[in-house]
Amino acid sequence: MNRDIEPRLLRAFTAVADELHFTRAAARLYVAQQALSRDIRRLERELGAELFVRTTRQVALTAAGERLLPYARRVLQAQDDLAAAFSGAERRPLLVDVSAPVSTGSQVLAEARRRIGPETELVARFHSGLAGAAAELLAGRLDVSFGRVRGLDPAVLARLDHRLIRYERIAVVLREDHPLARFEEIPLSALAGETLYAAAGNDTTTEWTDLAAQLFAGRGIAMAEPFPEIDGDEEFIRVVTKRRWSVLASEVFTQLPGAVLRPLTEPVPLSPVSIVWRRGLAHPGLDALHAAARALATTSGWLHRPPGAWLPRPEADHGVSGGS
Repeated sequence: MNRDIEPRLLRAFTAVADELHFTRAAARLYVAQQALSRDIRRLERELGAELFVRTTRQVALTAAGERLLPYARRVLQAQDDLAAAFSGAERRPLLVDVSAPVSTGSQVLAEARRRIGPETELVARFHSGLAGAAAELLAGRLDVSFGRVRGLDPAVLARLDHRLIRYERIAVVLREDHPLARFEEIPLSALAGETLYAAAGNDTTTEWTDLAAQLFAGRGIAMAEPFPEIDGDEEFIRVVTKRRWSVLASEVFTQLPGAVLRPLTEPVPLSPVSIVWRRGLAHPGLDALHAAARALATTSGWLHRPPGAWLPRPEADHGVSGGS
């Protein structure tokens, strides 16, 4: 085996392993698909092992590919760390969108702050959805965000880096006097005939509305009519209370007065949440966020998928893997 494998080949491999799709991986790396395929073949020759099984319908990692993936990530992370150490990594505050004060992003941010020194500043921002935050990332007004990346425009996603950190269980917020509120978990079939708010009409959360539409399809669950973006927890509570909405939510959600949060089941629906950052970003705060997300995923089982769990498309079609 060649002991001097080029990092470029490992980046090509991890991109294909993440996407399980050569065209998307090539777009993510800004290379032609033919060039990407050549790099994968060269890496396979240098390792003496086939890394992917390719059919006309799908791409999957072989056992050798699965074995290589964690090593490739560690090598690339070490290279990134080395580059950052000698490139005068920015010490400006890192702007981190956590979506809401109660969220996966806020948990990662809190853990990262415990890991950094006083010279590194992580500043929270609160955008209501990843679709809106992604535009801010590309404009340079944000550095990091969290959310379901596969709900984004592919052209937007190709300009960002991302890594899966959690499967959030999907839940429903019900009024305390709702007939289903007495149950600890709500079977999806029990919601037939219900109307749920899922941010329809809010252009900053289209990835969540897309997930909801897929989940509701064929189950007799209606989407609440489009409503303008609701800015801030206080206003959200006011509108939801006034309109007496039931709300499709994550298991990590703001407590609403007079309401209960109940996880959904039969099947257990999941929302894949990734950490998302502007491509090319080097900052010690970003390193701390990655370390915090990995630690929380390990200690809290964030990447566990219950048997038979439901995932939206395209995640359910192609599987869900980590990002860059």
